[in-house]
Amino acid sequence: MTAVGPDLRRARAAVGLAFFLNAVLYANLVPRLPELKDRLGLSNGSLGAALAAMPLGALLAGLSAAWLLRRVGSARLVTAGLVLLAGAVWAVAVAPSWGALAAALLVAGALDAVVDVAQNAHGLRVQRTYDRSILNAFHGVWSIGAVTGGLLGSAATGLGVPLGVHLAVVAVLAAGLALAGSRALLPGPDDADRVPATSAGGRRVRRRDAVPALAALGALATFGAVVEDAGASWSALYLRGELAAGAATAGLGFVALSVAMTVGRLTGDRAVDRFGQRRVARVGGALTAAGMALALAFPSVPAALAGFALVGLGVATLVPAVYGAADELPGLPAGLGLAVVNWLLRIGFLLSPPLVGVLADATSLRAALLVVVAAGLGTLLVGRVLPRRLAAG
Repeated sequence: MTAVGPDLRRARAAVGLAFFLNAVLYANLVPRLPELKDRLGLSNGSLGAALAAMPLGALLAGLSAAWLLRRVGSARLVTAGLVLLAGAVWAVAVAPSWGALAAALLVAGALDAVVDVAQNAHGLRVQRTYDRSILNAFHGVWSIGAVTGGLLGSAATGLGVPLGVHLAVVAVLAAGLALAGSRALLPGPDDADRVPATSAGGRRVRRRDAVPALAALGALATFGAVVEDAGASWSALYLRGELAAGAATAGLGFVALSVAMTVGRLTGDRAVDRFGQRRVARVGGALTAAGMALALAFPSVPAALAGFALVGLGVATLVPAVYGAADELPGLPAGLGLAVVNWLLRIGFLLSPPLVGVLADATSLRAALLVVVAAGLGTLLVGRVLPRRLAAG
């Protein structure tokens, strides 16, 4: 194992800060969306249409992240992206009309996609130099940032801080921290530590050789999106509608999944180092399927909460594992594999809610949530494409 010097530790801290800031920026806005809706006089449909601009922006810009990564490098890209994202979130807060709101959200979604690829690319570069798994912890820090941003937004609402002032302060602080943290990021080209991939016969691997593996990793990313969306979009409705839980209790399904996923990410690196990336992800898929099956087979609040917690724990390391494997696919330009699976992950998040909704209308939400069981089993089967061990620097 490579000795870890102070420069590398600072780089790790700077990447963690980037993940935290990326999450905390938009999360500050979420509790204040009702206020924004009232100020602009929007209907629920109008607000929903404006909010849809954010994933649309992410899909439009997501694949450009690989080109930008090669042009300017992950360190500069994540820093510039965070500064611009801070400005875009502030622009959302002060938008004077529906059109301006949708435009600001479109830009914010595009920047978020680019930052996501850049921060993961730099995190993977630091991980290769560390010569052990650390990417899961970065994603755990992202989850902490999301919770922190939500709490700050709620507190600002309760204190009556004007929305524009609140987001301006957040934007300035986030941009300043991003610029300060950029000094600790690793210098030089992102591929300086990579060894060109060749086949067993010494022939350089061609781009088309990576396509089947990239398709399988895209499927795994989609499975992860389906599972995570189950907690965000459907857990409260399942507890409330199918199990007659109270309003306060219904929200605990999402809490159980989110807390367990955060814990799994913060502790997942040790498991990956000990048991290997492939085994951890596949066991996680089995745990996801078992957890959701428990929640559906025994329709009670305690079983549902326990089931959603197992789901969160099972899916915790999947997306980081997919990102790591995609970034190391031979035959692809730097950043392309990472950008493609990030793009497919976002498509999964976009399509999962209507898919489950249509199935629920045709059958029941309890039956529709079997797609989570299927995603867990899919992870168990397709997860064999993941490498057993992390790529070394």
